[in-house]
Amino acid sequence: MLVRGGSIVTPEGVFRADVKVVDGRIAALGEDLSAAGVDEVLDASGLLVFPGLVDEHVHMREPGLEYKDDFTHGTMAAALGGVTTVIEQPNTLPPVDEPQKLVSKAALLKDKAYVDFALYGVLHDTNTHLMEDLLGVGAVGFKVFLGPTTGNIPPPSEGSLYEILSKSSRLGVTIAFHAEDHQLVSYFTNLVKSSGRLDPQAHEDARPPIAEELAVMKLILMSRRTGGRVHILHMSSREGVELLKEALWEGVNVTGETCPHYLTFSSDDYPKYGTLIKVNPPIRSNPHREALLKAVNEGVISALGSDHAPHAREEKMRSVWDAAAGFPNVQTFFPVILDMALRGLIKLTAIPKLASENPAKYFGLWPRKGSVRVGSDGDLVIVDPNGKTLVSEEWLQYKHKVTPYLGWELRGEIKYVVLRGHVIVRNGRLVTAEPKGVWIKRSSS
Repeated sequence: MLVRGGSIVTPEGVFRADVKVVDGRIAALGEDLSAAGVDEVLDASGLLVFPGLVDEHVHMREPGLEYKDDFTHGTMAAALGGVTTVIEQPNTLPPVDEPQKLVSKAALLKDKAYVDFALYGVLHDTNTHLMEDLLGVGAVGFKVFLGPTTGNIPPPSEGSLYEILSKSSRLGVTIAFHAEDHQLVSYFTNLVKSSGRLDPQAHEDARPPIAEELAVMKLILMSRRTGGRVHILHMSSREGVELLKEALWEGVNVTGETCPHYLTFSSDDYPKYGTLIKVNPPIRSNPHREALLKAVNEGVISALGSDHAPHAREEKMRSVWDAAAGFPNVQTFFPVILDMALRGLIKLTAIPKLASENPAKYFGLWPRKGSVRVGSDGDLVIVDPNGKTLVSEEWLQYKHKVTPYLGWELRGEIKYVVLRGHVIVRNGRLVTAEPKGVWIKRSSS
């Protein structure tokens, strides 16, 4: 196929060029490329062309939790939202902590994927010896939970953590962390609960910034001593950002991710949205939101992920202590950050690095994924910057359309999504008759 006359958005700038895709890979970039032998020409005049997003942080809930959502609905939502590769988290039932479980999960998902996918393994105290075996069967990285989360996977001991990061250094593999100190979260949760509070903001006070700060401090120290690759997911606090900035200045092998909801909501929104915006770590006050936004614009935070975490409606619409944490995000991920860019809150040219290139690099998928360059997969998102996106129940593909973004009108409109040269979204509608996604493994490089 040939994408004609679009403005390609790259980390280095925006330039007008044609993109030719042959056999699923980008074969040429340039002006006035020949359409000879091309099956389809897309007119992208006046439109922006992005690399397909690589969402490094999705919980599609399959297997074991399909009543919350499933891989079919989740990847359909991803496609409509411009995400062409998802990296699936391992805290499903069963958790992906053994090689055979990873292989079985891939076999279960491969015929349901509307976009390409990769898989994490999960690490805890009893399976650190399986890291190389999990990599051998296709894991692209590992997740470690330091704080309580869905699935109740216990945090590893300090000894296991040291072993994990030592092996990370030797194997060249990224370890992604939910960075909240488990003991502090338990302490503050009991303290706030005992006060009798039932307001939605009680969740924020039950998991205060010090819980993230202590976990991040520990990870930086461990990385400094081992050289292990630490990637801190869903950063939520000013204190965490300050520690990350200092560690980067020192050359420690640590990177950070945040999510659109930490950049668009603050604790001021709890009265309006209630438990709809209950997530872990919690959404915090405006000074934290502003610090995160500044860190994104300065490159201190180098990746964005959706933390797509769907639940059934009845699980969300409960009291603050009983409501599930998390909400579906993969379909609104790109539209929300595109809207932010078109309103001048982040740089348009930062999106390809934050949401495509860096996630692909951190988890061994680049240069196949994450860039508009010759040799990369022909994964493209083509948007009209003058259009609008209404987040409606009709548009959302989730089983449970329980999101605080419902009813938002966002700047920019996705016109086409291309997966390895196949148009899977046309004029904002999913047009592929069957799933075309494939399982992606780490590059040998």
